[in-house]
Amino acid sequence: MGRAAPVAQPGAGIFVAVAGPSGAGKDSLIAGARQAFAEDGRIVFARRVITRPADTSEPYESATPLAFRLRAESGGFALWWSANGLQYGLPASLLDDFACGRVIVANVSRDMTPMVRSRFPRALIVHVTASPETLAARLERRGREPADQRQDRLARALLKDQAVEADVRIENDGALVDGIDAFVAALRSLLAR
Repeated sequence: MGRAAPVAQPGAGIFVAVAGPSGAGKDSLIAGARQAFAEDGRIVFARRVITRPADTSEPYESATPLAFRLRAESGGFALWWSANGLQYGLPASLLDDFACGRVIVANVSRDMTPMVRSRFPRALIVHVTASPETLAARLERRGREPADQRQDRLARALLKDQAVEADVRIENDGALVDGIDAFVAALRSLLAR
């Protein structure tokens, strides 16, 4: 399970946790929203730290397991967790953005959503998912793991999806632009409050 720094101060920003199974398109929706809000300083799109070698699948900071552990031990993460044999962290600098009243958008593990709610007084959980067939096809195209591991991941995804208590649900089976539009609309409604 993950860890978190002390609870953020009430009345500050809003933490938007984007969660869902691998292959649901979370990073694609976040990338589309990042473009839509490129000139809006009220929104910060978190760049995760992952113990995975660098690649171009998503914008993240690659870290060795030792560097990650040392950073976690020194308070360098606002949140961190382990999933699928890797460690993921969100930089502690996001706490400053939150304290300044910004909307923080981050891709997080579904297992972390209860911690997000307890850690950030104002949180919105966005659950992104897709049909099992769509998830399977996307994971196969991505090619990060062998077929047996993909099947295990899909089985776990279906169970975990049932447990997510989301504020917003996006079924991302159709055209990518439709999923992006739904996510951008949810963010716009936050900014309008």
